[in-house]
Amino acid sequence: MDEIIKVIGIGLIALVIAIILKQYRPEYVIYISIIAGILILFLTLEKFSGIINLLKSISDKTYINKQFLEILLKITGIAIITEFAVSICLDAGEKAIASKIEIGSKVIIVTMSIPIISSLLEVIIEILP
Repeated sequence: MDEIIKVIGIGLIALVIAIILKQYRPEYVIYISIIAGILILFLTLEKFSGIINLLKSISDKTYINKQFLEILLKITGIAIITEFAVSICLDAGEKAIASKIEIGSKVIIVTMSIPIISSLLEVIIEILP
């Protein structure tokens, strides 16, 4: 609960600063957005490490392919970083660049997930008569 209060606090403080700056120096508003995003990202990084450790301990106890777990974690990281970059582009009014980043990240995610997809297809083929 404490973490969400910090995240919301940073967001609201950044919002107030951005509103005030927009009147006098609108070109600096994007920097406030970037700084707030980075601060929030750093606040949540320790939660990510806890999730990663939990998933690793679960994979050690089961027969889950560690390569697949690594791929899933990388894909999740790519999705989070992409969302951050797209939000910054949208805040700056660059919708075209934001959409290009989204398309590029989707292609990368699909490419990275091919080993998992092919493994699933092999299992399905084995099950089917």
